[in-house]
Amino acid sequence: MDKKNALRAGALAAGTTLMMLLMSSPALALTRDDGDDPGPGLSVIETLGLFVVAPLALFVVIAGLVMVLDRSHEAHRVTTRNIKTRPKAKTEAGSKA
Repeated sequence: MDKKNALRAGALAAGTTLMMLLMSSPALALTRDDGDDPGPGLSVIETLGLFVVAPLALFVVIAGLVMVLDRSHEAHRVTTRNIKTRPKAKTEAGSKA
Protein backbone atom coordinates (compact mmCIF):
# COMPACT_ATOMS: atom_id res chain seq x y z
CA MET A 1 0.00 0.00 0.00
CA ASP A 2 2.81 2.43 0.86
CA LYS A 3 4.62 1.68 -2.39
CA LYS A 4 1.48 2.52 -4.35
CA ASN A 5 1.12 5.88 -2.56
CA ALA A 6 4.80 6.67 -3.16
CA LEU A 7 4.45 5.91 -6.87
CA ARG A 8 1.32 8.04 -7.06
CA ALA A 9 3.06 10.96 -5.31
CA GLY A 10 6.11 10.62 -7.57
CA ALA A 11 3.97 10.60 -10.70
CA LEU A 12 2.09 13.67 -9.50
CA ALA A 13 5.32 15.53 -8.73
CA ALA A 14 6.83 14.59 -12.11
CA GLY A 15 3.68 15.63 -13.96
CA THR A 16 3.50 18.94 -12.12
CA THR A 17 7.17 19.65 -12.82
CA LEU A 18 6.76 18.83 -16.50
CA MET A 19 3.73 21.08 -16.82
CA MET A 20 5.53 23.94 -15.10
CA LEU A 21 8.50 23.56 -17.46
CA LEU A 22 6.23 23.55 -20.50
CA MET A 23 4.31 26.61 -19.29
CA SER A 24 7.49 28.59 -18.55
CA SER A 25 9.08 28.03 -21.95
CA PRO A 26 8.05 31.48 -23.31
CA ALA A 27 10.06 33.06 -20.48
CA LEU A 28 13.20 31.57 -22.01
CA ALA A 29 12.54 32.99 -25.49
CA LEU A 30 15.38 34.82 -27.19
CA THR A 31 13.19 36.92 -29.47
CA ARG A 32 11.60 40.10 -28.18
CA ASP A 33 7.84 40.56 -28.10
CA ASP A 34 6.07 43.47 -29.78
CA GLY A 35 6.17 46.53 -27.57
CA ASP A 36 8.96 45.09 -25.41
CA ASP A 37 11.27 47.92 -24.42
CA PRO A 38 13.60 46.84 -21.61
CA GLY A 39 15.52 49.52 -19.79
CA PRO A 40 19.19 49.48 -18.92
CA GLY A 41 20.35 46.65 -16.65
CA LEU A 42 21.30 47.07 -13.00
CA SER A 43 24.88 46.90 -11.82
CA VAL A 44 25.90 44.49 -9.07
CA ILE A 45 25.99 47.30 -6.50
CA GLU A 46 22.53 48.55 -7.54
CA THR A 47 21.13 45.02 -7.36
CA LEU A 48 22.58 44.35 -3.90
CA GLY A 49 21.36 47.73 -2.68
CA LEU A 50 17.85 47.19 -4.02
CA PHE A 51 17.33 43.56 -3.01
CA VAL A 52 19.53 43.20 0.11
CA VAL A 53 20.35 46.54 1.76
CA ALA A 54 16.95 48.21 1.28
CA PRO A 55 14.90 45.35 2.82
CA LEU A 56 17.35 45.03 5.73
CA ALA A 57 17.20 48.78 6.35
CA LEU A 58 13.40 48.71 6.21
CA PHE A 59 13.35 45.83 8.71
CA VAL A 60 15.65 47.71 11.09
CA VAL A 61 13.53 50.87 10.86
CA ILE A 62 10.28 48.99 11.53
CA ALA A 63 11.79 47.00 14.41
CA GLY A 64 13.22 50.19 15.91
CA LEU A 65 9.88 51.97 15.70
CA VAL A 66 8.12 49.03 17.34
CA MET A 67 10.63 48.97 20.20
CA VAL A 68 10.58 52.75 20.72
CA LEU A 69 6.80 53.10 20.52
CA ASP A 70 6.04 50.05 22.69
CA ARG A 71 3.73 51.25 25.45
CA SER A 72 2.82 47.94 27.06
CA HIS A 73 2.87 47.67 30.83
CA GLU A 74 6.01 46.39 32.52
CA ALA A 75 4.01 43.79 34.47
CA HIS A 76 2.75 42.23 31.23
CA ARG A 77 6.20 41.69 29.76
CA VAL A 78 7.84 38.33 30.23
CA THR A 79 11.17 39.01 31.89
CA THR A 80 13.22 37.22 34.50
CA ARG A 81 12.21 39.84 37.07
CA ASN A 82 8.48 39.19 36.96
CA ILE A 83 8.32 35.41 36.51
CA LYS A 84 6.89 33.78 39.59
CA THR A 85 7.62 30.08 39.90
CA ARG A 86 5.69 29.41 43.11
CA PRO A 87 2.38 30.95 44.09
CA LYS A 88 2.19 32.58 47.50
CA ALA A 89 0.68 30.18 50.03
CA LYS A 90 -2.50 31.32 51.76
CA THR A 91 -2.91 30.22 55.36
CA GLU A 92 -5.87 30.45 57.67
CA ALA A 93 -3.77 31.98 60.46
CA GLY A 94 -2.34 34.69 58.17
CA SER A 95 -5.71 35.83 56.86
CA LYS A 96 -7.30 36.20 60.36
CA ALA A 97 -4.57 38.41 61.75
